[in-house]
This record gives sequence, C-alpha cells and structure tokens, in this order.
Amino acid sequence: MKKLMIYGATGYTGRMAAEHAKALGLEFVIAGRNGERLQALAAQLNVTYRVFSPDRHAAQSLEGISVLLNFAGPFAQTAPALMQTCIKAGVDYLDITAEINVYRQAEQLGAQAVQAGVMLLPGVGWDVVPTDCLAMHVARRVQDPQSLKMALQVAGSMSRGSALSVSEIIGAGLLARVDGLLVATPDAQPRHFDFGDGPALCAPLSFGDLITGWHSTAVPNIAMFVNITGDAFPEGDLSQLSDGPSVEQREANRARAVAEVTGADGTVARSMIETVNGYTYTPLAAVEAARRVLDGERRAGFETPGRMFGVGFAETIAGTTITDL
Repeated sequence: MKKLMIYGATGYTGRMAAEHAKALGLEFVIAGRNGERLQALAAQLNVTYRVFSPDRHAAQSLEGISVLLNFAGPFAQTAPALMQTCIKAGVDYLDITAEINVYRQAEQLGAQAVQAGVMLLPGVGWDVVPTDCLAMHVARRVQDPQSLKMALQVAGSMSRGSALSVSEIIGAGLLARVDGLLVATPDAQPRHFDFGDGPALCAPLSFGDLITGWHSTAVPNIAMFVNITGDAFPEGDLSQLSDGPSVEQREANRARAVAEVTGADGTVARSMIETVNGYTYTPLAAVEAARRVLDGERRAGFETPGRMFGVGFAETIAGTTITDL
C-alpha cells in the first residue's frame, strides 16, 4: 500500500492535516525534528513517527514512503533539502508554501525530477490552490490573455509559521512576470481591488503564483498584490507569536482573492474566489492533494495544483466558490 508522510506534523497546520488524514483513514506516518512532540501526537493518532532533519542524509528516513507532504516552515529552510531527498529516494514532494524562492527551486529541479520519475508539487494549500485555479478560470474568459493581476485578502490573525514565511517572501524582493520573464520591480506601486466591500488598497508582494500562474495559464505578464486587514501582519519578535488563530477566529474570517485578466484586444475580465479561512482550507486541500497523488494523479517534474488536478480543484473544498465580477 502506498504511504504518505506528513512532515512537520506537530506544527499548527500540520497537526490539523494529520488529524484530517486520520479521519479519512489514510495510511500515513508523521515526521519532523522534535521527537518528544512527535511521540505524543503519534500516540494520540495511533500512527508511527520518524524523527529526522531535512538534509542530504535523510533519504533512508523515507523508506516505504510514496508521498511526502511538508508543513515545516519557513520552507526556505526545509524545502530545498527535502525536494533533493525526495528526488534521490523516488518520493513525490508536496508542500503548502507561499514562498516564491521555493517555487523557483522546484522549477529548477524539474528536469532532475522528471529523470527520477518524481513530482514536485509545492503550494497545495492556501496559497496557492485557490489562486492557481482562479487564475486558470479567469484566463479562460478572454481571448489571448496577456496580463494577470491577482490580489489576496489576508484577514484575522496570522500563525507564527506564516509570519516567518511572510518574512521570507518580503526578503525575496518585489518581483513580477514581464513578457514571460521573472524580473525585479522595486518601484511597483499599490493598487485597489474590490473583494466585495468596495475598493481596498493592496500592496505588491512576490507570492509563488508568479511561478505557478505562468505555468498554469501561460499569461506572460503577472503581478501579485495583498490586502492585509486588522492584526493579520504581526510586528516585533515573531517567535513569540501563538501557534495560530483559534477556531472562532478562523470562522470569523473567510479568505478571498480577486483576479483580473486583460486580453490582447483590451477585454478585461474579473473573478473572485471565496473560501473558508486559509488555515482551515490548507489542511483540507493539502491532504486531498496528497490523497489524489497516492491514488495515481501525478506527473513527474515540477507541477502546479491547477494544472495537475484541474481548474475545479479549489472548489472541491466545501465552502469555496468562484464568482465572475
């Protein structure tokens, strides 16, 4: 039987994913770097666990595993080594990152992954499942799409892991896709998007969609933005943040993204996706993606969620809708 490994299972989102995988009856093991916390969770879920760090000696820890689903961020510190290890061990790699440099690395490793018969599929949570499927959906609404602008709305409090990942995204600098190439855009300006409550100011930010959107839609010009409300973006010592928002906080803040595409003839189309809170959505989408890969929905090389599972994948998670504006 094919087996899943959930790496980083004792973290805020990883734990929810492990509990969901257990509820679905999947065959899986949990893994990470903290043996004491893994032992406690393994006992609770009645699963086995493995303790190892993501490095070049980790291949032996993947024995008997078919798919590795990585929840351990910041992903710049775990994904590169785990992707290399998965290629060496013949294991498909999935994660939930929004950090653009991880996508760039996965893209660069694509040829090696093809030779090894391994799939590299980052971004199977929020971000990028909803935005990738939204980009594909809206791009089909015009002829010869030339430009894609997309904005995410981040509401409510942020988990410690997400805050650390956002630091990695900011550290990558401002980037955009221009005529098919990823280029630095240090002078990029904010712009307004309407998420349903009137125009909201959104700041440019380099999400992984600059990579996935290009592969999924072939639109040559892509820019990403984010609207942050309330206390979503924390300041100060990020290590002191709580694990993540409570159930009540998640239920109070749904997630939205808006995409705007312009065709060669100047036609503009806009669509919005709305889902349950991103922290609720991510473990559901990630485990569903892993389940599909275990069942044989896979292609060797670098892949995107929308291209792999289809434009309707995001809406298979309950509470998710795409609306044409």
